[in-house]
Amino acid sequence: MQIHLIQNARKQPITLPPNATGTDLAATLKLTAPAEALYCVINENPSDLQTPLNEGDCVEFISFDHPTGKDVFWHSSAHVLAQAVLRLFPEAKPTIGPAIDEGFYYDFANLTISDEDFQRIEEEMQKIIQSNFKPVRHVFDNPDEMVARFKDNPYKLELIKEISTAGSKLTGYEQGEFFDFCRGPHLPNVGKIKAIKILKTSGAYWRGDSTKDMLTRIYGISFPDRKLLQEYLHKVEEAKKRDHKVLGPKLDLFSLHEEAPGIPFFHPKGMIIWNRIIDYWRQCHRRAGYVEIKTPSMMVKSLWEVSGHWQNYRANMFLSVIEDREFAIKPMNCPGGMLWYRSKGHSYRELPMRVAEIGMVHRYEPSGSLSGLFRVRCFHQDDAHIFMRPEDIQSEILGCLTLLNEIYNTFGLSYKLVLSTRPKENTIGTDEDWELTTHALRKALEATGKPFSIAEGDGAFYGPKIDIHVFDALGRTWQCGTVQLDMSLPQRFELEYTAPDGTKKRPIMAHRALLGSLERFLGNLVEFYAGKFPLWLSPVQIAILPVADRHLDYAHAVKKKFFDAGFETKVDETSESVGKKVREAQLEQYNYILTVGDKEIEDKNISIRTRDNVVHGQMDIDAFLALIIEEREQKSLCSPLSPPSV
Repeated sequence: MQIHLIQNARKQPITLPPNATGTDLAATLKLTAPAEALYCVINENPSDLQTPLNEGDCVEFISFDHPTGKDVFWHSSAHVLAQAVLRLFPEAKPTIGPAIDEGFYYDFANLTISDEDFQRIEEEMQKIIQSNFKPVRHVFDNPDEMVARFKDNPYKLELIKEISTAGSKLTGYEQGEFFDFCRGPHLPNVGKIKAIKILKTSGAYWRGDSTKDMLTRIYGISFPDRKLLQEYLHKVEEAKKRDHKVLGPKLDLFSLHEEAPGIPFFHPKGMIIWNRIIDYWRQCHRRAGYVEIKTPSMMVKSLWEVSGHWQNYRANMFLSVIEDREFAIKPMNCPGGMLWYRSKGHSYRELPMRVAEIGMVHRYEPSGSLSGLFRVRCFHQDDAHIFMRPEDIQSEILGCLTLLNEIYNTFGLSYKLVLSTRPKENTIGTDEDWELTTHALRKALEATGKPFSIAEGDGAFYGPKIDIHVFDALGRTWQCGTVQLDMSLPQRFELEYTAPDGTKKRPIMAHRALLGSLERFLGNLVEFYAGKFPLWLSPVQIAILPVADRHLDYAHAVKKKFFDAGFETKVDETSESVGKKVREAQLEQYNYILTVGDKEIEDKNISIRTRDNVVHGQMDIDAFLALIIEEREQKSLCSPLSPPSV
């Protein structure tokens, strides 16, 4: 029989004997390496390699370097983990074990373990891998057969009932003595897993609901090559050194307290960075023609009913009752922006209208999901709402992307762009609206000259969007900013402008947040710079170290000169040795460490050391001041005296 192999979007005819499977085709093509042919897509349907092929089928093989290939690899590894746990702890009840962004986890009821158990579990996983089990798929037409297999596991029974009630097919995979309820696909054999490791354990509520049972979650990672595991573990160690949850308090930038879970306290040094980010943001937006507004943090229930949040987002909102009226603290800035626009009439001559707001929003996040500055309950968004006519869309979106590029380049951040298109179901707006807006976003992206990917069907129900994924210093990505077109809120709030012919028209609106959450953005910067902020952002710019007490007056005179020029400057007045003072200043990440002693007083200059511990010798004070003023004004990422520190 003849099938069509899909490679790089091209079809290649391949002849196979009757009753051949994906495994046979992979062997014919010599795709047998651990990272190759993890599963196949047959006529656009993800399938196990054991699936029989038919005349005319279109087949594509998925390898580990494909995102969905990693998902299948890691989900299959989660089954290995569950099998090992049940061998060692037979009373445990497995629940779910999905792949995640990096690796996998499996949740268990009736299981208590600690770090000391990791080695035993890993050894058992290795035994399972060495057995090279070939996962076998089973389809159950009668739900009772599946129920019988899990009669003592209420968690699996709950899932089985949901799936069968929805009319979906019930499937499971058998792996030696282990069987799990699962839709698949899976690896053709577990021997493809060449390196596997347990990372940590934690508690987790069943289905993320704090009213339900607490389970034991075990996280793991696996690879088709031992070298990849070593690289990953090295990256994890580097990430620990940069962890903003550790560096932030250590550098006295912020802290978190049980009295306000998920709401960070920013310290004076943290506020210096915060204000410099906002000052720069305001400068950029003023040049780009934005006006800035401020809307209330708490507004009445009826507003949130109009916006749709009350019906669809109430579980994530903080509510209050005042004088028998229901209010909500805003989880988003948008409805307030709609009220501002509607507060007076507008002409087409005012459009496009670019309206920015750094708004503080509150969203309920379960306590178990809170994480430093990355996942909080109170944060600030650098929102903007752009009200425009249809013919403005492409140029305005391009303007957003141009501004984004300027801002991110200033911080030294690289990023990727993703265009998310219309979901298949439950959207508003006509086909023409969606075609117009999606085409405009695509054209704006093309005009930037930057590569972008497309996430089919991942748009919002109210319009397509562009998501900005930022790369950190370790190559990980974080979704920060977004640019979204919205056909819903202008309609819900009955926004209008007067057209040239005097008729009333509905504006098209773009939601736009370039930094996203300022808290998350700051956390990203802490990790990206590893706490070594460039001079223009740094809260600790200059440390002056007098050699002895007799040099204090000169040190303070030097400090005044730099302080008056706007630099954060400290004189170390302790009686410690100069060597210890230098070490302390380096630990605090001062950009410049200036030493003053008899020689400096005599020559009326300073001795300069940068935080990378390079001594640059003596320099005239005014010459050095001119140098760092230029460094600050240019927002340089590194000192002109030293190579980049990031």
